[in-house]
Amino acid sequence: MPVEGDYECFSDDWRRTNPDLVFFLPKQPPEWVEAVDHVLVSETPGGDLLAIWTYGTKADASDHTVLYARSEDGGRSWSEPGEFDPPGPKPGQASCFGFPVISRTGRIYAFYNKGTGIGLSYQTSFLRCSYSDDDGRTWTPGGVDISYRRTILSHPDPSIGTNSIVWQKPIRDALDRVLVGYTEWASPAARQVTGVRRPDGKVQYYRSDCRCQFMRFDNIDEDPDPKDVQITWLPDHEELITVPLQSDPEAPEGSSFCQEPAPALLPDGRLFTVMRTRNGQIWYTVSDDHGRSWRPTEMLRYKDGGEPMENPVSPTPLYRLNDGRYLQLLQNHDGYGYGSVGIGDSNSSRRPQFISLGEYRPGAHQPIWFSDPVLLFDTNCVGVPPFYKWWLSMYASLTELNGERIFWYSDRKVFGLGRYITDEMLAEMPVPE
Repeated sequence: MPVEGDYECFSDDWRRTNPDLVFFLPKQPPEWVEAVDHVLVSETPGGDLLAIWTYGTKADASDHTVLYARSEDGGRSWSEPGEFDPPGPKPGQASCFGFPVISRTGRIYAFYNKGTGIGLSYQTSFLRCSYSDDDGRTWTPGGVDISYRRTILSHPDPSIGTNSIVWQKPIRDALDRVLVGYTEWASPAARQVTGVRRPDGKVQYYRSDCRCQFMRFDNIDEDPDPKDVQITWLPDHEELITVPLQSDPEAPEGSSFCQEPAPALLPDGRLFTVMRTRNGQIWYTVSDDHGRSWRPTEMLRYKDGGEPMENPVSPTPLYRLNDGRYLQLLQNHDGYGYGSVGIGDSNSSRRPQFISLGEYRPGAHQPIWFSDPVLLFDTNCVGVPPFYKWWLSMYASLTELNGERIFWYSDRKVFGLGRYITDEMLAEMPVPE
């Protein structure tokens, strides 16, 4: 194992996951902290690619910012990154977790969290926005801050923002409206904060109540000024989407732990979403009224009555492909496989990375059934400085442009890479009938 400061042997370590494409490599350390996080690559209205990601070089996240870059050749080369909004002068006033919203007329909005400097640092945020009318080449500041809705998880003082993160690109619902999912963590002033003891004896603290919800951009196709954007918050009921916290018997009664909803549209017009949990599996739910209500959450299985799709506390993006099938990302263990030491130990458990192909099954209780998982890549328990994290946190995205299906991802939150998902790969992943 190299010692801290021994950077020379890592000069080519971005190749470890065998990427096909690269959109960003940071400078040599010490600028390797979270140089690439929350990678969202989209097809622009003009037929190019636009990448938006969070970038930071300080371990305390005080200099987190949102960068963007464009590619005009299908991701083979990229422009120098631009910046939407530099961090503010106070700790916590960072910019992070940007996501695109593209109108039918071609205007591109970039929404992102802007920390207030109070509460849980950069996670206590409101939404800020810039927009582009030239296919993402130049950007106009929106000049407005949008508050997330207040819920039972929010701080009782309305002047303190919510702890909320959007993590994936939006989709369009059956009525062609733009919908995006997000997580809210409980403020300690609203819900109890607890911890669990790991196998190594250390206590890992976490916000014991976190829930999933959605925002729908109702008038975005009219190209409104950011201050005039109309948002509907879903679901309607105040309990939001919950998953019982089964892995911690000492958690407060009624605690929920579900995060990072990844919605997908079903052929029958319903919405289907998966979520990561702390129970050792992916969970899911279905809405038949465009997100206003959702049926009780359940473990995601490979098919009705099949084995659960196991996953630790790690991102589980789900993508609907252009051909109508689905691609599910998962770690394929409950937090204790492949040398991992626990559900919540993100360093050891967020690897290896598997994919599973899904198909719609009309009439089934679980409307999408999945193939056996196939290994996509791994870090082989090798980290990079300064933290030497092994993890593969799939704050990732998928594009399908000019016949090329590309999975864009962050390798150990340091390198920004792309991997082709070919028809030949998917052909080797039969889905149960």
